[in-house]
Amino acid sequence: MSEHALSVEARAWARSPWDHTPGPVPGAEDVRALVLAGYGLNCEAETAAGLRMAGARAEILHVADLLDADAAQLKGARMLVFGGGFSFGDHIASGRVFANRLRFRLGEHLAHFVDDGGLVLGICNGFQTLVKLGLLPALDRRPGEGLPAQQATLVHNDRLGYRNAWVRLAVDPHSPCVFTRGSTGVPLEVPSRHGEGKLVFASATIRARAEAEHLVPVRYVDADGQPTQAWPDNPNGSAGAIAGLCDATGRVFGLMPHPEAYLHPQAHPRWIAQRDQGRLPPVGHGLGVLVNGVRAAVEG
Repeated sequence: MSEHALSVEARAWARSPWDHTPGPVPGAEDVRALVLAGYGLNCEAETAAGLRMAGARAEILHVADLLDADAAQLKGARMLVFGGGFSFGDHIASGRVFANRLRFRLGEHLAHFVDDGGLVLGICNGFQTLVKLGLLPALDRRPGEGLPAQQATLVHNDRLGYRNAWVRLAVDPHSPCVFTRGSTGVPLEVPSRHGEGKLVFASATIRARAEAEHLVPVRYVDADGQPTQAWPDNPNGSAGAIAGLCDATGRVFGLMPHPEAYLHPQAHPRWIAQRDQGRLPPVGHGLGVLVNGVRAAVEG
């Protein structure tokens, strides 16, 4: 992709989610966001930093403390973040052990948290966990029903091995996802790093419904902005180039790439060229995802 094309993307994404200013969201000081840590998770610091840049009161909480308190920590929280890493060493399958522990210890509380208007964000391992919890895509789930059955999973990349590289994501402007709303439709760039990121649905019907109901907020795209199955633009081979899912409320969102890893423009591999050409964005693209989530929490 040319530097000119990248600068257009950067400016378009920066304009929309935070209205020209990278500062805190008004009213965000009332948003308590919990970022889970421990048991192999390793992206909590940068995730919490991004939420604080958006103005939220982000707290890093060890999963053990959440479990031991029987979910009392969820009281008063507006957002729950499942970050990236390798929970329980990715034994059995990525996110499987973590999801099982949460389902059987806190499943009812997590369902109540969503039903009460809480926002949930899952990044990489967090996305894997949310899918295995049944919280994504959660078709036909109704409030008060508890956690639904699992409808999808994430398996090993088509090209086996851990892939660490930047990707482009196109945003569906018709998706109910609150974390991506306001996008101009221009792709954003964020890092992606995983070995089990290929999304597989339990049936073709579930996939068709998820796509028809716009529960696929982000897709991997090539240099021309077109969804692609081709490696390396699509790092895992997910059908339909699907990079993330949301539920019907739009308040539960999971994606494989890492928005929290691109908070500052200098994190981009071509930031010096952008700077020298006067095209350096005011903030990293990924911050927009967190800003949108905090804004949605403020608006209730």
